[in-house]
Amino acid sequence: MGLVHAEIELLNSRDVDNFEEGNLPEEKVRRMTVRMNVDSGAIMLAINENIRTQLGLRVVDTRPCLLANGTYDELGVVRNVMVRFKNREAVVSALVLPGDTEPLLGAIPMEEMDVLISPKMQELIVNPAHPNEPVMALR
Repeated sequence: MGLVHAEIELLNSRDVDNFEEGNLPEEKVRRMTVRMNVDSGAIMLAINENIRTQLGLRVVDTRPCLLANGTYDELGVVRNVMVRFKNREAVVSALVLPGDTEPLLGAIPMEEMDVLISPKMQELIVNPAHPNEPVMALR
């Protein structure tokens, strides 16, 4: 199977909370749509520094990470990233890649949103077994 990409909307979930509480106008919610590499072999969401800055997310931690090229790097971690795809959403933490490195949608947000990679169509899809709402497996 080749590389799979999807258009994913990312939002600052603290802004969304403030909007829902009536403390922020909707047009002030920081959001953007990003073409992301979808990889179920990766664990977390990974955004780049440019996305982090535009969404106004604060680095709260660092983690040593094994990168695809086999090297280790210390990457920042941000919280409160809302991820939206079709009729699904999740709020997760994300690793911060340098500069404008290609962002990555990993298994944790995919599981929470109940989305799958279709090998036949080579695209991200809503789980056809649960088309109307996500179902989480707790086994």
